[in-house]
Amino acid sequence: MARLTARLTARLTARPTPAAAPWRALVLAAAALYFLVPLAASVVFTVDVPGQGVNLDAYTRILDTEGFLPSLLLSLELAAATIAVVLLLLVPATVALRLTASKLRPVVEVVCAAPLVVPPIAFVAGIGTVLKWGPEHLSRTPLFQTFVAVQNPDFPVVLVLAHAVMALPFAYRALDSGLRAIDVRTLVEAARSCGASLPHALLRAVLPNLRGGLLSASFLTLALVLGEFTTAQLLGFRPFAVWIVNISGSQAQMSVAVSVMSLLVTWLLLLLLAGFGSRRTPSSTTDRK
Repeated sequence: MARLTARLTARLTARPTPAAAPWRALVLAAAALYFLVPLAASVVFTVDVPGQGVNLDAYTRILDTEGFLPSLLLSLELAAATIAVVLLLLVPATVALRLTASKLRPVVEVVCAAPLVVPPIAFVAGIGTVLKWGPEHLSRTPLFQTFVAVQNPDFPVVLVLAHAVMALPFAYRALDSGLRAIDVRTLVEAARSCGASLPHALLRAVLPNLRGGLLSASFLTLALVLGEFTTAQLLGFRPFAVWIVNISGSQAQMSVAVSVMSLLVTWLLLLLLAGFGSRRTPSSTTDRK
């Protein structure tokens, strides 16, 4: 039995043989085709005008289209606010799970995974019920103005709260993976032994080493907010994703062009965040000869 276990362990830990290289290249090529062919078809649809040939009007008229800039700016504002809320909620919680509250990890994981189980329609229906119940029963209380303020079309706070809940599963996994890669307890104890307080130790010792996890959580939240449609549409707001769907009926080519542009911008942001996260600070010490 021990010999069989040793053989299985050796096979699992062995490096891939050169014979596996062609299969790896084939899988990567298939994945590239799976993503690039639909993108190429979308680009062809936006520039190919029957009877006119190649035409870039679908891209040149994007900035002049009514509602483009307001909806895009609204989505970016919602994304920034959602990222701040998610990080303020999860960073202290995940660090506390590593330091003092490890027994609560199953509870936190279940709570963060709950948005994946609840259907978006049921989630939005619950939010809509609460928003309708509040003004009807709290019209004579100070909370009435709160229900009105969170539904302000210029900046709907209710969307920030809804997006923060929906982003919990992805942001939690990103932060948890980042914390697994570092020894949080040793970093905090070393900082405390140097005279730093606990908040100062977290800010100066833990967060700089958690930069990759923070960037991953921020990017996943940004992508979710920019592409989320169901919640905003059913609640009656018009961020970027809803605007794209609304113009698709009358300007199909432009809606696809905007989708292609938003996808490319999202990829560009991913590359920038990945490059920023992998960049290392220069060492403060130099080699002396």
